Amino acid sequence: MSDITEADAANELMRLAKSIAHHNRLYHAEDAPEITDAEYDALVRRNAELEAEFPHLVRGDSPSQAVGHEIAASPLSKVTHAVRMMSLDNAFSDEEVAEFAARVRRFLNLPDDAALVFTAEDKIDGLSCSLRYEDGRLVRAATRGDGQVGEDVTANVAHVPDVPEQLPAGVPSLFEVRGEIYMSKQDFAALNAAQEAAGGKVFATPRNAAAGSLRQKDAGVTARRPLGFWAHGWGAASEVPEDSQYAMMQRLAEWGFPVSPDLIRCGTVEELLQHYRSIGDRRAKLPYDIDGVVYKVDDLALQARLGAVGKAPRWAIAHKFPAERAETTLEAIDIQVGRTGKLTPVGRLAPVLVGGVTVTNVTLHNRDEIARLGVRPGDRVVIQRAGDVIPQVVDNLSRDERRAAYDFPDRCPVCGSEAVAEEGEVDVRCTGGLVCRAQQFERLRHFVGRAALDMEGLGEKTIAEFMDLGWLSRGPADIFRLKNHRDDLIGREGWQEKSVASLLAAIEAKRAPDAARLLFGLGIRHVGAVTARDLLKRFHDLPTIRDLAERAHAGDGEAAAELTAIDGVGPVVVEALGGFFHEDHNKAAWDDLLSEVSPPRYEVETTASAVSGKTVVFTGKLETMSREEAKAQAERLGAKAAGSVSAKTDLVVAGPGAGSKIRKAAELGIEVIDEAAWAEIVRSAG
Repeated sequence: MSDITEADAANELMRLAKSIAHHNRLYHAEDAPEITDAEYDALVRRNAELEAEFPHLVRGDSPSQAVGHEIAASPLSKVTHAVRMMSLDNAFSDEEVAEFAARVRRFLNLPDDAALVFTAEDKIDGLSCSLRYEDGRLVRAATRGDGQVGEDVTANVAHVPDVPEQLPAGVPSLFEVRGEIYMSKQDFAALNAAQEAAGGKVFATPRNAAAGSLRQKDAGVTARRPLGFWAHGWGAASEVPEDSQYAMMQRLAEWGFPVSPDLIRCGTVEELLQHYRSIGDRRAKLPYDIDGVVYKVDDLALQARLGAVGKAPRWAIAHKFPAERAETTLEAIDIQVGRTGKLTPVGRLAPVLVGGVTVTNVTLHNRDEIARLGVRPGDRVVIQRAGDVIPQVVDNLSRDERRAAYDFPDRCPVCGSEAVAEEGEVDVRCTGGLVCRAQQFERLRHFVGRAALDMEGLGEKTIAEFMDLGWLSRGPADIFRLKNHRDDLIGREGWQEKSVASLLAAIEAKRAPDAARLLFGLGIRHVGAVTARDLLKRFHDLPTIRDLAERAHAGDGEAAAELTAIDGVGPVVVEALGGFFHEDHNKAAWDDLLSEVSPPRYEVETTASAVSGKTVVFTGKLETMSREEAKAQAERLGAKAAGSVSAKTDLVVAGPGAGSKIRKAAELGIEVIDEAAWAEIVRSAG
């Protein structure tokens, strides 16, 4: 990690976000993964490592901020979860488990000798599902979806025998039980045999079979599939009758829900690891698929204090089992061109089964990675499945220095323009810019994507069709002028009056887009969705950001300082913004776009509190919480937690040992309170 440059990290994060989103869609929305769980985990792990090293480069479409996959076209109704369904961060080694426990202690400000109890249970590989009970009766079941919105599978879940329709008397008036819908190995084999005999779809894994069986428009199909349910937690609840994770899981078992028979309490990291190894030794003999062991802080009050970061709770982690490997032949190397012009090599493999999934593609990352591995078409390679995404090559079994090395192209395979790597960069990029059809296409696809303007009806095929017709030739503003081609479009293959009207209505609905989504949709390098939101939170409108970017690019230090004062906005982002608005063709495209859309002033709703909108600095030793927990509290209350005292600071929270920051606050006349007063502010905000 120490050898990677900031520019390389940003490029790789962009590549990872795209790849992981692709595989999330295949896995969560289509139940048709191209890669194994281990391969997916490897991508997610790499993304997490880069974000930890370069926190200011975290993208708005980062996999660390997303849970599952947004529900798009589906025959099932959408359900908004009352409490977000989250996913878990992963650990892959004993050391990472120990660091997880230490991190929990640091956040809670617990000494090393203080008792800290965890639960440990095997992680069944199924489809996440939330069961909502009102007055003890099942009223709704929903898949996780993207964590906020899932699919209504109530009618389907009614055919899962492990799911009670009615709970015993005395249960809370509202309670959501959360767990996994799964299929046993034996039932999976029988189902595939029957499917193959009938000429139907054969599933790759038991998890895919369970997901495909549950997500049926016809609940009768689900009724014919052997599904089970395994509870592992809960969501919205009018009351939680126990004070620990373990006791609550026992209570769920008493209510009639199956829970892990391997759920135990552990008081040390050594006990957690011993249980992990015990389950791993028995893994192959279990009647169902598992992919790891989950550790959770047992005390529910501590869970509440720990809260969550991004998509995952701080109080839980999944300890994954090792990656799987396989040997195959690299048949070809194809070059794909992205929206920033990057040439990405993709290896095409002779199909090979790894961990239950047939793998045909492998990412080769860049020119340097190909040289490091010495791979060429025809080589025998070892691939590793370390997650549910495109796998990686870990060894070349045909390495022979006498054979000619793979000749990485110096011309774009799409437009023929020169392809070069800028100084300090490993990635080779097409210099064709807007002349390159591949870049035009990818930029438009990004602009209309869900994380940007989220335009229904403008998929890859439609964008390509309109580009071929010359209707999308100048930039994203042309999208809003498609109404001028209404009569030409009606009657073309696949287009009728109703579908054309729906498309144009979807476009018109974006005439006043969210400013942060619009900025992100421009596809400026290093400006992800999170950075775009942070910029708009601070400056509220796009003209101000453009003005500051242009001034900073021209050498105005004050403008650059205003931009870099935002957490997560560093010199690389400022340079990217300035460079974008320095190019005449970008400015012309931007002005053209703003002639078609009018984004409203960007405002963010915050929790009402005494510190909403204020800048708070924590200094000295905090005795009841860690500095990290205190900053998290400030952000929840709509405040900004800063690291130094300045004229912009509104409040200083000081613990024992506070020194220079207290003196500076006194000099500037800034209010200083102690930790107890801060705790009262937090309590009063609810």
